[in-house]
Amino acid sequence: MPTVHLLDYVAGNVRSLVNAINKVGYEVEWVRSPSDLKNAEKLILPGVGHFGHCLSQLAEGGYLEHIKQHIESGKPFMGICVGLQALFNGSEEDPDVPGTGLIPMRMKRFDATTKSVPHIGWNSAVNTSSGDSDNQTFYGLNPESKYYYVHSYAALYEPGILEKDGWSVATATYKDEEFIGAIARGNVFATQFHPEKSGQAGLRTLRAFLNGNQVQSLKQTSTTGRKEDGLTRRIIACLDVRTNDAGDLVVTKGDQYDVREKSGVDAGGQVRNLGKPVDMAKKYYEQGADEITFLNITSFRNCPLVDTPMLEILRRASETVFVPLTIGGGIKDTVDTDGTHFSALDVATMYFKSGADKVSIGSDAVTAAEQFYEAGKRLSGQTAIETISKAYGNQAVVVSVDPKRVYVSRPEDTNHHTIKSKYPNAAGQDYCWYQCTIKGGRESRDLDVRQLVQAVEAMGAGEILLNCIDKDGSNSGFDLELINDVKAAIKIPVIASSGAGVPDHFAEVFDHTTTDAALGAGMFHRGEYTVSAVKDHLKSKGLLIRDFETDF
Repeated sequence: MPTVHLLDYVAGNVRSLVNAINKVGYEVEWVRSPSDLKNAEKLILPGVGHFGHCLSQLAEGGYLEHIKQHIESGKPFMGICVGLQALFNGSEEDPDVPGTGLIPMRMKRFDATTKSVPHIGWNSAVNTSSGDSDNQTFYGLNPESKYYYVHSYAALYEPGILEKDGWSVATATYKDEEFIGAIARGNVFATQFHPEKSGQAGLRTLRAFLNGNQVQSLKQTSTTGRKEDGLTRRIIACLDVRTNDAGDLVVTKGDQYDVREKSGVDAGGQVRNLGKPVDMAKKYYEQGADEITFLNITSFRNCPLVDTPMLEILRRASETVFVPLTIGGGIKDTVDTDGTHFSALDVATMYFKSGADKVSIGSDAVTAAEQFYEAGKRLSGQTAIETISKAYGNQAVVVSVDPKRVYVSRPEDTNHHTIKSKYPNAAGQDYCWYQCTIKGGRESRDLDVRQLVQAVEAMGAGEILLNCIDKDGSNSGFDLELINDVKAAIKIPVIASSGAGVPDHFAEVFDHTTTDAALGAGMFHRGEYTVSAVKDHLKSKGLLIRDFETDF
């Protein structure tokens, strides 16, 4: 197989990029030292996280000048995410660290007063010159396709400025801001989106670069993907994974976190077995799921950390699933079976190297929030959220929240933030606050959901997975009041979870809240509805979603 050189400076999940490169027919050769760049014909620089950290690492390692020389020599170069940002003069994220200066612009932070930041999800990459080039595009980009973005800083688009210098530019729009999604000139191609996480559309783009097919004609001629379309509604499939009584890893789902059968042939307390994790993840990917989340609900206490079965699940899933993968459960400081201490950052790094794009932190986030308030809202710098987000970026850290309603007669009856609900309890009380829980909802804490999400946002969490104890397993729809209350309290994206039973529940949550994504589990696992059925329903309601492309 032909080869491409890949420079990894600890850039998060590069396993998926390697798998994508293999998928399109190339082998990877790793750049281990600056001298390796002399032998590189095609070079890819991936990147996630902090601009200053990325550029500083490259400079301190002696790579930056060699990258510039590679580009100046005319050899093919591709930058991904921060790899694109490195081509610019600099970034507001770290004004003191310069970029390579190939593109005379600076990265700017999205305006968080009008939208959630980071910008996470599927957006367009529309060639700004497509109307003047006889329906041609560069490197397989298609205005009808959607690509996966995750970033807080972007190069805001200024019409004609770069084009007059010979650059081909493709843009996306996030609410009121148009930004550069991809750019190319000569031997240089760079994407703000992640092609390895953009399904078949991303694989097509990656193959076009590696094959040197810069200019291509589009098969489609419609303009359904024009820049005004912007960000799609994300549908996430969630898989609760644990061992059954025979020791096999299975996907399970229960009511109020009870995953054992109550009736039928498996009555007698057997763990409910809904399928194999890797097979089900692939199925949901092929149905059009925008992301896959694995929640580890088995402790694996007697298993060496490096042999944890969830690592193998990620490795295998990332070979066939080219959308973002999130892993939750066990992301914390750990003492291994041989007594070795591993920090939460160490554990997260293992998951990233195995194929995860994000890690989800649950109960430990509640403890960290309590300590945050006890310290007078001062950051310790030592929590799992802080250490992981500092190393891999805010977008790599999801906090999973499990609140439940506590009703009161009057707001004055509690020192917690309350809402007036449209749904009073049996006693007629219509005020309530949302109490945080830990250990799968089994233990309550004196902390409300607003306090929790604001604390973890301050620590560096990039997204909230918002469950609801009252709704879990009910198939009665999402808790819209909870979602709106949390969305009003923070700027980072929110994933609505718990309660989805029919496709219209997804339409309802997108219509009545400003949630950034919605998650389903049991309705998919039981085969009652497919992910594609949910998306078809949303399309019929006029909502913008990503279509699954069948080939690349």
